Amino acid sequence: MVSHLQVDGLSKNFGDLVLFENISFGISEGQRTGLLAKNGTGKTTLLNILTGKEDYNSGSIVYRRDLRVAYLEQNPEFEAGLTALQACSKEGYELQAKQMLSRFKINDYDQKVEELSGGQLKRVALASVLMTDPDFLILDEPTNHLDLEMIEWLEGYLNRNNRSLLMVTHDRYFLDRICSEIIEIDNRQLYPYKGNYSYYLEKRQERMDHQNTELERANNLFRKELDWMRRQPQARATKAKARIDAFYDLENKVKQGAIQGNIKLDVKASYIGNKIFEAKGISKSYGDIQIVKDFDYVFARYEKMGIVGNNGTGKSTFIKMLMGEVKPDNGHFDIGETVNFGYYSQDGLQFDEQMKVLDVIRNIAEIIDLGNGKKLTASQFLQHFLFSPEKQYNFVYKLSGGEKRRLYLCSVLIQNPNFLVLDEPTNDLDIITLNILEDYLVSFKGCVIVVSHDRYFIDKIVDHVLVFNGNGDIKDFPGNYTRYREWKELQSTQVIADNRSVITAKTKNDKQPSLNEKPRQQKLSFNEKREFEYLDEEIPRSEADKLKLEEELSSGTLSPDELLIKSNKIGQLIDKIDEMTMRWLELSEKI
Repeated sequence: MVSHLQVDGLSKNFGDLVLFENISFGISEGQRTGLLAKNGTGKTTLLNILTGKEDYNSGSIVYRRDLRVAYLEQNPEFEAGLTALQACSKEGYELQAKQMLSRFKINDYDQKVEELSGGQLKRVALASVLMTDPDFLILDEPTNHLDLEMIEWLEGYLNRNNRSLLMVTHDRYFLDRICSEIIEIDNRQLYPYKGNYSYYLEKRQERMDHQNTELERANNLFRKELDWMRRQPQARATKAKARIDAFYDLENKVKQGAIQGNIKLDVKASYIGNKIFEAKGISKSYGDIQIVKDFDYVFARYEKMGIVGNNGTGKSTFIKMLMGEVKPDNGHFDIGETVNFGYYSQDGLQFDEQMKVLDVIRNIAEIIDLGNGKKLTASQFLQHFLFSPEKQYNFVYKLSGGEKRRLYLCSVLIQNPNFLVLDEPTNDLDIITLNILEDYLVSFKGCVIVVSHDRYFIDKIVDHVLVFNGNGDIKDFPGNYTRYREWKELQSTQVIADNRSVITAKTKNDKQPSLNEKPRQQKLSFNEKREFEYLDEEIPRSEADKLKLEEELSSGTLSPDELLIKSNKIGQLIDKIDEMTMRWLELSEKI
């Protein structure tokens, strides 16, 4: 297989901070590799080094001669004065450039780049990179600022060609479906995994288990050596000196292991009553664009809702209306007295860049209550979100973009809210932090609304999704995003199949079979077979959801508001089951 890139013995440090040391890897023709690491440990720096935008301390980087390489930066910049069309293509391929920009919902081709938002700039840059038709793509967070429709289109586009690819992304479904190899930078070293993200998770856990075993042995030895050090403070013999040096190496290993140790966080949310919030007749428009129209909803205690939809359909506006930042044209939100919001916005938090990381969190809370008499200090809380004690004394301006987002997340969570409202929390967070946040939200004893284009994140967290279709059309779907997407694909498949049947019927002769002819037995088409298999799995799942709701309704522990909400949900679910069952029966007759 032809080598496109070979990296050997690469090292990079900024003063005393070593990002990676003596790492080596290669990428062959057609190989698609995902790069994973915690924020602040060198992912973007490595990509910048590979593309000549940053220097390195030692090692070698060799590309195949005449290889065409294109790089999507995390925060792309363009020369002022260029239009979106000019930034996308300088070669004159105007029609193709317009088509590519339209894919990413950039429709004002003459708009100057300095007038574009950060998200629009990223999409223009992505369109520009794809327009160059490179042999080797290097992508830094390509799904940031893309809606679900764009992400799924990009998935298909990348899977249809044989380009080599090196990519940093936090979108695990995207990573799983695109990449055939994962490389991880951890503790300055590089670990390769010959498989997709699911394979990586399995093998990484095996590596972590092995490291934990080694760490346990090191801890046992450390305790023994620490006792020796205390008893031999004046030892100066050559043998003793070697033992002392080995002790300090062992101490560093134990400290590093302690930082990477237990990161599961189970925080007791403050009390929340039965009344959460009720949306009453909410409507909002911007000119001719309808965002929300006559929307009513009663939010239940401990409900976890996902909000999905394409960009521009009003998801963030809805959140801002709930938080009181934007006023609806009509209607209002009636919010319960015990609700304590924790709001993570897309805009982020403006930190004092000269403050130390620890002081940012201490200014909000010195201690967080875990319940059962257990508490965490601000420093301990930061360690759970991968801020080492050394990093906590860094100034904010020294943090990477992802680390600042992680600090912002900590500043929201340490307030001990009982209702979390998270607007695109996954942007710029690394996968390890996302896993910590997901575990936190799964066990969170409060309410959650999350707006996200991260399908894996939504699937893991929410009970149901509110789908913003645009023009004020909002649908409540019982289940996670994947189940909604499967349902939507089947609906589309059936519409296409019905239309084809109509067209076929119109073009055929009206010849009727004679009395002696037997009608031809119908068989399932490929799409109908897929639909039948889906229904075969989905009906029992929905029945289980219905049984769970019935148990909750008969428990006697629900408030009047919760009874109303659950009753509405079970009604919707019964209708859905009836519809699926009828379709299943219809298809089963063809088998």
